Amino acid sequence: MTRGVEILLNGVSLGLLYALIALGFVIVFKATRTVNFAHASFVLFGVWVVAQTSPHIGFAAAVALGLVAAGTLGLAVERLLLSRVDGRKHDALAILTIGVNVVLTAELSWRIGESVLPLGAPWDGHVVHFGSVVLPLSVIITIVTVPLLIAGLAAVLRHTGWGLAMRASIEDREGAALAGVRLKRVSAGAWIAAGILAVAAGIGLASFPSPGVAVSTGTAAVKALPAAIIGGLDSLGGAIVGGLVIGIAEVTVAEYQDALSFLGRGLGDVVAYVIMICVLLWRPSGLFGAKEVSRA
Repeated sequence: MTRGVEILLNGVSLGLLYALIALGFVIVFKATRTVNFAHASFVLFGVWVVAQTSPHIGFAAAVALGLVAAGTLGLAVERLLLSRVDGRKHDALAILTIGVNVVLTAELSWRIGESVLPLGAPWDGHVVHFGSVVLPLSVIITIVTVPLLIAGLAAVLRHTGWGLAMRASIEDREGAALAGVRLKRVSAGAWIAAGILAVAAGIGLASFPSPGVAVSTGTAAVKALPAAIIGGLDSLGGAIVGGLVIGIAEVTVAEYQDALSFLGRGLGDVVAYVIMICVLLWRPSGLFGAKEVSRA
């Protein structure tokens, strides 16, 4: 029973981190109808900045700098590259983000190498005891803070001018433009928000399940794309559900890997994609995604 509670809470923690990254995918997709395949490299870039600067300026200041750096990176990619391509050519934009991801990942991989950079988080190495249940402090912090971040994002989308403009552009892009909504500003804001969410999630991934920033941190972040697809690329709530499903499934499969060895070693690394395939075969638009309506 105790171990079951630990597995569940660890899975929820990891799932919430995947949900944050998936929300970045969804926000960009809702604003531009483009899948940002460079999002995982944003995660790696942000936490790399935090790890590099934390010993010199302190963890809190390094986190703030990482958030600014990733938001600026997102804005630069959108302004300098994507805005130069016809916004209606979604395939070309998606392919462009793949190129950005390859370049960023290669550069960061060269800088990080095979080392593991300490993040400098004050909670690293600490555990919390709830009776017989033992959890890393990072898990508790994630479970408490990520829902607050998601609630803050929901408030921004609901109560700010940018959020209203974004919702209007989603409903009717051409009508919103005619009504005076600046679509370029909506797009830029979405990329900045995605970068900030990437760093927030990356800090958690660099603390749990293993502390430190490595090239594998970006690889772990890739699993958030299946989470976004499972929930539906145009559904913010679906991104949260998809993230939780993937996180809990991954931790559970990893725990019972020996019992599942007949399915092959390393099942935990691919379970996200197995679930994604099963969901898409049943519901191609994702669990909460809007179904496309077409006339015969």
